[in-house]
Amino acid sequence: MSTAALLRQRLVALFALALALLNFPLLALWDHEALVLGLPLFPTALFVLWAALIGLLAWLLERGAGDGASAEADAAEQQPPRHDG
Repeated sequence: MSTAALLRQRLVALFALALALLNFPLLALWDHEALVLGLPLFPTALFVLWAALIGLLAWLLERGAGDGASAEADAAEQQPPRHDG
């Protein structure tokens, strides 16, 4: 399996995870009158989940770039132009 296909599968899985985490049934778990470090639980949980998803996305994309997916594109760009004629 190519690295691009594997990265695509991981991104789809991350999207599904985000959809599940930021949907009503799981969000209802955080909807309580509680405080975390003086902050309301629900907005704090939303922000932490959102930041974690962005962090995972950045990690996946940076890791995918190091696996050779962009190395092939960089190698193709660095080749000298061919002049047929």
